[in-house]
Amino acid sequence: MAIASAAPLMAMNGALKMATNSQSYLEFQDNSIPKPQQLIVISPSGVQKERMVEEDMYVLSAPLATSYPHKPPKYSDCAPLFLKVQLNHRYHDAIVKLNQFGLDWTTTTHGPIHNCNGTLSSTRNVKMSAKAGALASNGTIEPLRRCIVLDIEGTTTPISFVTDVLFPYARDNVGRHLDATYDSAETQEDIKLLRTQVQEDLENGVTGAVPIPSNDAGKEKVIAALVKNVEAMIKADRKITALKELQGHIWQTGFKNNELEGVVFDDVPEALERWAASGIKLLANLTSCFVPKVYIYSSGSRLAQRLLFGHTNYGDLRKSLCGFFDTTVGNKKETKSYHEITASLGVDHPSEILFVTDVYQEAIAAKPAGLEVIISVRPGNGPLPDNHGFRTVKSFSEI
Repeated sequence: MAIASAAPLMAMNGALKMATNSQSYLEFQDNSIPKPQQLIVISPSGVQKERMVEEDMYVLSAPLATSYPHKPPKYSDCAPLFLKVQLNHRYHDAIVKLNQFGLDWTTTTHGPIHNCNGTLSSTRNVKMSAKAGALASNGTIEPLRRCIVLDIEGTTTPISFVTDVLFPYARDNVGRHLDATYDSAETQEDIKLLRTQVQEDLENGVTGAVPIPSNDAGKEKVIAALVKNVEAMIKADRKITALKELQGHIWQTGFKNNELEGVVFDDVPEALERWAASGIKLLANLTSCFVPKVYIYSSGSRLAQRLLFGHTNYGDLRKSLCGFFDTTVGNKKETKSYHEITASLGVDHPSEILFVTDVYQEAIAAKPAGLEVIISVRPGNGPLPDNHGFRTVKSFSEI
C-alpha cells in the first residue's frame, strides 16, 4: 500500500466521515465530485483516529488525476472489496461471500479476482469459509483447516537424522549426563520416571530391562543400571515418556554446545512461511477467513521438539509454530490421543484439523477421531500397505 501525505487530504473540500472498529477510516465526500474520485483513506489496525498522522494513512480509493507532492496514491490489495462494500451497502453480504470464494462480484461471470496490476489475487488459492471450506487452485473445495498438526520423524525431518544422529548422541552421552546432573531436581525427576517404567517392564518381561538399585546402593550403581535400561529402550525405539524426557534433556546440552543441529526437509521452511504469509494476505483482503495454525505432535518430548525446530539448518522455525504435543497426551497409535488434541485445540469439529504423518498406524488411529489425515512419503520412510485409502504427499508444497 502506498502511504499518502495527510496534508493535501485534509485540505480537500467535503465532509469528513469516521468510523471506528478494528480500524479507522476517513471518507471525503463532495457531491460535485464523481464518486470514483472521492477519497477513502484508512489507518492500520490499532491506530487511534485521534492520534493518526500522515504515516498512518493509506489510500484505498481510486487515484486522483493530480499527484501528491511525493508520489500518487495507488490501490492497496484490500481496496476492491472494501470499496464494493462501501458503495453497495445493500449487497455487502453477497459481496463478501463471493470474495471468500475468490470470485469477482463486479463481473457477470463472477470470474477469479484480479489484483490492481492485473494478476490473479494472491489469496485466491487460500480462501476459506467456515461452512464451505477452501477453494483450491484446481477449483475444488477442500476441507476447512483451522489447525495443521505435523509429525516430525519422516514428515518434517529425515528418519536418518533421528536414527543416525539424535539417538546415538543420547545413547553415547546418557552416562555423562546423569553423572554431571545427578543431584539436580530435573534429573531426579527423570530417574523417578525411569524407575517406574523399568519396574513395569520387569513385571511384563520386556527384553533388556534390568533392576535399578535403590539410592542407598550409591550413585555409580544406580547410573550403571539406568544406562543399561536406556540403551535397551533406545535400541528398541520405544515411544515412552520416561525415555523421551531424558533424551530431551541430553539433547538440550548438545544443542546448547553446538554439538547438534536440527535438520528439516527443504520444503518445510517454505511451507511454514507460506502458511503464515497467507494469514497476512487474508487479513489484507478483509475476508472472513481462517488461517491454519501449525502444531507439532511427536513421541519426542516437547522440550526436544522445541530444541529441534529452534536450531535447524534453516535457523529458528519456532516462530511459525503455535504449540507442541508429546506422549503426555497419549500414544500416537491410540485414537484417544487425537481426541485429547482436538479438545486442546478447541475447534468446532475434528475435521478442521489436518494431521500429517508418515506412519500408517498413526493415520489409522487419527481417522476414527475425525481428523483429516495425509500420509507423508519421504526418502527413507517405510512402505505403506496397498490400498491404504489415505492421500499421500511427497512435499509440503502439495498441501
